Amino acid sequence: MSSIPLSLYVHLPWCVRKCPYCDFNSYSSGDSAPKERYLKALFSDIEAEVAHAQGRELVSVFMGGGTPSLFTPDEIGRVLDSVAQNFSLAADIEITMEANPGTIECGDPGAYRAAGVNRLSIGAQSFSKSSLALLGRIHSVDDISRSMQEASAAGFNSINLDLMYGLPRQGVDEALVDIELALALQPQHISWYQLTMEPNTVFYTRPPEGMPDEERLADIQDAGQAMLSTQGFRQYEVSAWSREGEQCRHNLNYWSFGDYLAVGAGAHGKVTDSEGVHRYTKPANPLSYMQAMQSQQPQPLPQALGESELLFEFMLNALRLRDGFDESLFEQRTGLPADRLADAAAAATERGLIELSGGRRWQPTALGRRFLNDLQAEFLPN
Repeated sequence: MSSIPLSLYVHLPWCVRKCPYCDFNSYSSGDSAPKERYLKALFSDIEAEVAHAQGRELVSVFMGGGTPSLFTPDEIGRVLDSVAQNFSLAADIEITMEANPGTIECGDPGAYRAAGVNRLSIGAQSFSKSSLALLGRIHSVDDISRSMQEASAAGFNSINLDLMYGLPRQGVDEALVDIELALALQPQHISWYQLTMEPNTVFYTRPPEGMPDEERLADIQDAGQAMLSTQGFRQYEVSAWSREGEQCRHNLNYWSFGDYLAVGAGAHGKVTDSEGVHRYTKPANPLSYMQAMQSQQPQPLPQALGESELLFEFMLNALRLRDGFDESLFEQRTGLPADRLADAAAAATERGLIELSGGRRWQPTALGRRFLNDLQAEFLPN
């Protein structure tokens, strides 16, 4: 267990305005978010999570939301100070904060850097003014460029840009322009992912007009992947592209079925101990979460995963990795024997969605990467 990497996710749930496609646990607040009360709840939560660490050091911290950059550098610094006071930190720990181009002005990027953040993930989504409006984004194209320039000047040398494709009325040419403009800003990492209609979102109940069909989406995907590849970016996960050595270590820990602690409203955690692998979740509503932390009421016990759940959840994550995984990783992270994989993967292998290479490494094929949902569904518990 001590060899399983440990990360920490911190959820900061408020946004200026909720986007119509967003299904994250986020809430519109404007300037009315009860930030001080929420910070105190986070501090209590962080202290309580120490038991789950079992003496392990943290290899990464990720502050997501919501819009974490609605919190000032001083407030972010207090969160990271609390983390440092309660946990051992790896010498090269990766500390990421999500930021929207229109809200990073809550603080000078240099002040966030001084507070301890060493990686930024900036939610650009598109460089098209009309697409940003359709997506409900409140930042401008100029905001994206300015945020990147200010972050680089502040000493951030690890920056991710979030970019969507498959937008309303978007064709191949428009999608490639977005990638070109993103590349011009010289990020070290690009998260390039398809807009999907998720339940419990405005777009799900009222889909925008002009959504690309499957054929156009495939053309956009092929053209975009080719462009990113020729510009020195390597796809290491379904929607993650990076320059050499710039992969997101926090997300890699998720996809390789590492352990992660959870603090904040609706945050999900996974921990491994001598009795197996367990999952747990914090109250989703910020008010309920703050009340629970303030009263220090007992939280629901982590739920142990059975063998079929373990196999499925491992595969759900690891199959997102372009290079796949070694059987030894499966055995270490699940405690299950490798021969369970061969039986579970038989149907997917026959369909040409996955292959065993080198005797011990399982990889999605090109067909499996394109139809990843179908591949992952082969491992659903009966």
